[in-house]
Order: sequence, then C-alpha cells, then structure tokens
Amino acid sequence: MVQKAKILLVDDRPENLLALEAILSALDQTLVRASSGEEALKALLTDDFAVILLDVQMPGMDGFETAAHIKRRERTRDIPIIFLTAINHGPHHTFRGYAAGAVDYISKPFDPWVLRAKVSVFVDLYKKNCKLKDQAALLRLQLEGEGEGAGTEGTGGGTRRGGKANGGVVAELSSRLAAVEEQAEALSKQLDAAADAAAVATAAHLERKLTGLRRALDALEPGSGGSGTPSLPAQG
Repeated sequence: MVQKAKILLVDDRPENLLALEAILSALDQTLVRASSGEEALKALLTDDFAVILLDVQMPGMDGFETAAHIKRRERTRDIPIIFLTAINHGPHHTFRGYAAGAVDYISKPFDPWVLRAKVSVFVDLYKKNCKLKDQAALLRLQLEGEGEGAGTEGTGGGTRRGGKANGGVVAELSSRLAAVEEQAEALSKQLDAAADAAAVATAAHLERKLTGLRRALDALEPGSGGSGTPSLPAQG
C-alpha cells in the first residue's frame, strides 16, 4: 500500500478549513489542520508534509511571518507553500508572498479545480522523492550486506557468487528506478505545460537526483570497473 502524503492546511477560520478539506478530500491524502501560525510550526516539528496551504491574513503570526519561520528551518525549508488570501493589494502584496518563499499565490474565492490540481502536482513530486529515497536506502543496505558476505566467503567461487547476487540486486533496483524515471519525465512534461516556474524547478531538482542515482547504479553493474566486480565511488 502506498503511504498517503500529508497536506497542512493553515487558517484561523474553521469554515475555511472545512472548505479546503471538502475540496482536497478527492485527492485521498492525509489533511492536517492548523488554526494559527504557531500551531502550524508545532505540526511541522514532528511530521513531514508534501505541501502547505497557508492563509495570509491571520491574527498574531500572519502567513508571511509563518512562512519565514518555515523557510529558516532545515527540516522544512523545502516544503512548497501555497498562499491563500481574501484580499489583493496589487503586485507588491503578491511579490511579498513569493519573497517569503511561496511557490504559488491564490486569491479567494478560488477555483476548487485549479487548487486541487496545483496541490496534486506537489503531492506527486513528494511521493516520487520519497520513493527515490527509499530506493537509495535499499541499495545502500543491499550493498553493505553483499560486502559483508564477500568478506566471509573468501576468494574463488564465493566471490563469483557474491558478484552474481550483487548484479541481481543492481538489476532489480535499476528496473525500479526506470519506472520512477518514466513517471518523473511525464510529470515534467505536465509541469512545462502549466508554466509554473517554482514547480518546474522542483521537478528539475528531482530529475537531477534521479540522474545521480542512475549513474551510481550504472557504476555498480558487474564488469563496469573493468575487473568483473562493481566499481564503487571513492569514500572520504
């Protein structure tokens, strides 16, 4: 079962939170409420979120200040923020939102279909990034296990068996990575059509990570180092 992504909804008005939940419920993800900037920051201490929908006009800590705190934290600085506002003070007000780290700025009342589509893009990016991290962790664990096995088997036939097993692991991971690469390519094409610069930049960052992992897997293919065994990158 694919784990659901968490979406943080921040608004001081309960009726607005209820409306957001109604709009986003079709995405079938986990929706987390926060009625203030302080409450949102507390939620971000323990949970990982795919995207944050943040109301600008709130008593106490407003949306701009909340976003500033989010972007200063190492753990949360890369979470996409979509600002929601009931007022529009012109380009300067919008620029302030982007300067605070928002990837999008939507004025109320907004089109439910547009909001849901924008949120779904960031949910897809988040899930693909999580899948990439899981694959990298699996690769690391498998290689560590194979390394220990090669050390206890000695030379000769044992080494060859270790090489074959390692090749099978790399082939399996390569196949899984290919599926992620295909999905990322399709998503990038969709983002290009949407012309959302921030989302395109996020997708490009994900593609760079995929490219790095692909190079690492290619280097681990048996025989790639010219000696019949996987060639690992230098450590240090």
